[in-house]
Amino acid sequence: MKKWILSTLVTCSLVFAAACGGGGSDNAGESGGDTEESVSLKLAHTGSDSHQYNIAAEKFKELVEEKTDGSVTIEIHGNANLGSEDEAVEQILDGTLDMTTVAADSSFANTVPEMNVFGIPYIFEDRDHVYSVMDGEIGDELMENVEEKNMTGLGYWEVGFRHLTNNEKEITTPEDVQGLKVRVQPSKVWEAHMNALGASPTPVDFNELYSALDQGVVDGQENPLPTIDSMKFYEVQDYVSLTAHTYSPAITVASNNAWDKLSEDQQAAVQEAVDETTEYQREELENKEEEILETLEENGVTITEDVDREAFSEATSEVKDVLSEEVPSSLLEDIEAAK
Repeated sequence: MKKWILSTLVTCSLVFAAACGGGGSDNAGESGGDTEESVSLKLAHTGSDSHQYNIAAEKFKELVEEKTDGSVTIEIHGNANLGSEDEAVEQILDGTLDMTTVAADSSFANTVPEMNVFGIPYIFEDRDHVYSVMDGEIGDELMENVEEKNMTGLGYWEVGFRHLTNNEKEITTPEDVQGLKVRVQPSKVWEAHMNALGASPTPVDFNELYSALDQGVVDGQENPLPTIDSMKFYEVQDYVSLTAHTYSPAITVASNNAWDKLSEDQQAAVQEAVDETTEYQREELENKEEEILETLEENGVTITEDVDREAFSEATSEVKDVLSEEVPSSLLEDIEAAK
């Protein structure tokens, strides 16, 4: 009698275990199982709710959750709520933050020196030139440098072509910049850039820039039109000069710790979402440019389109020399050849 009871219990236990085992995988998070472990990823950035970072982050969240049937969810933390860009990169490296998107040529370049290339003035002709570089072998090679620094590189979203703004005067030539205190990103290429123009480079964290402009700590700054609009810098700046002196990509990375939590299928879905977001954001930002110019004009900003870019390019032609140890000459040659 006892043997029959024991046999019955064992049989029931095996049936129950088989039912709970799904596809038989020992790890529910592994690719190929009927179910995948749910993962929530924190994505931090320093932009406002309408900033380029957040336009991309919101679309990325939508796509990831759709492609993974909700097994991967994205928590967006904008407005520098989890720290500056420098702090976000540090958190990615130590594994306490899952994802971030930051300007590649800012403090990120202090970790991945090759990204300083995006701080070199007038290295890109136009958007087509930029995208041929970012979407091709050069972009892949730069991302390999990211991987070597113990981060998972996912892609390049857009910050955009950068323009000079200030609260003192209209700028059409390099001479007009002389003597101005201009906020720069915390990277030596930007100090060299402003020194070449005779300005006084002043490092200020992005999340503190509005107040620095408002209080006169700096006279001006340089950023793309969508940034000037989304961060409302037009409230504290009277002049925008369309210098288009550099292009900044938003490098999008994950911590290795976070990436390893995902199954292969989840990783593929996240990568696909990054790539689709890249195309979506580029189109969105290009379509918004005329609208932004109208907003600036409505707020009393003087927009200078007739800028002597050739003179600016000549005045800053030696800035690249300060990066001889960080940026290989072969990289510059490859970018030039991609025009």
